[in-house]
Amino acid sequence: MTRPTVSLVISVWNRKDDLRDNLRAIAAQTVRADQVVVVDNCSKDGTPEMVLAEFPWVQLIRMPHSAYGACETFNIGFASAWGEFVGILDDDVVLPPTFVEHMLAKFAQEPETTAILSPKVDEPQTPDWYRNSPAVNTERYLATFRGCGSMARGAAIRQAGFYDIRFFIFGNERDLTTRLLNLGYRVKMVPAIEVFHKAPFGMRHGKRSLYYHVRNFWLYAFKYLPWSSVLAFPFKFLGKKLGGKKAGQGGEVADAVGTIGLFENIKSVPWGYWICLKASIAALWSLPYCLRHRQVCKHPDFEPPLR
Repeated sequence: MTRPTVSLVISVWNRKDDLRDNLRAIAAQTVRADQVVVVDNCSKDGTPEMVLAEFPWVQLIRMPHSAYGACETFNIGFASAWGEFVGILDDDVVLPPTFVEHMLAKFAQEPETTAILSPKVDEPQTPDWYRNSPAVNTERYLATFRGCGSMARGAAIRQAGFYDIRFFIFGNERDLTTRLLNLGYRVKMVPAIEVFHKAPFGMRHGKRSLYYHVRNFWLYAFKYLPWSSVLAFPFKFLGKKLGGKKAGQGGEVADAVGTIGLFENIKSVPWGYWICLKASIAALWSLPYCLRHRQVCKHPDFEPPLR
């Protein structure tokens, strides 16, 4: 029996050494990918030259400038992927040698409605309260997926339209998952498959990360949440004070790991609350776009970041 074809897609920007580790792990897979697509966002550190010299079997796509967001560069990679299954990989992830083999084996056991399999992700500074949580170590359906090292059915993400490029970066996985749910698909977490992601656990620190996380939450809310939930969200969030990286400081297991540490980021980033206000105003400018694409999600797996 012929196995399904697999394409692996990576978006990279100035991560030459990390990408080298990534591609070496891909080359060592027990079941080799049929296609590996690297979309380089006009790196200046020699990344594309390294790929051409050391990994000539990689399909390299070079963007003309670096102003593209991660959503758009990934979409270009997805559109170039011809495999029945498409791996969605960050540039700084390192796959176990059985990643492709085990993902295909798991998909073979799943119904056609399982669109994406999301692995357990090991990251530096992951606290034990999170790493050892039953929720993290139990196979279950999710309202989002880990975009650093998942695998999708190519037909499903094409039907959903790939990432929404208006998100630019951050929160795009939850948005794509919601569109998949609205189409009748599901996303499953498979903790038996584990990948290593070099980025530290939780939300990335800094103004840029804070801005896009806040702005993109509102875009997502405008598109998929009932208006009552949209209006109530700020009060619920501030009242619960979630988002800490420590269990005693508001930390709790969240499928969207990139938002863990949000309150710490707001407090530590200069003018953090002003950035949140600026991001919220920017989201309002996108309200007409969101209304054109609005489809309230009623799927049982749907779960906003805060209920």
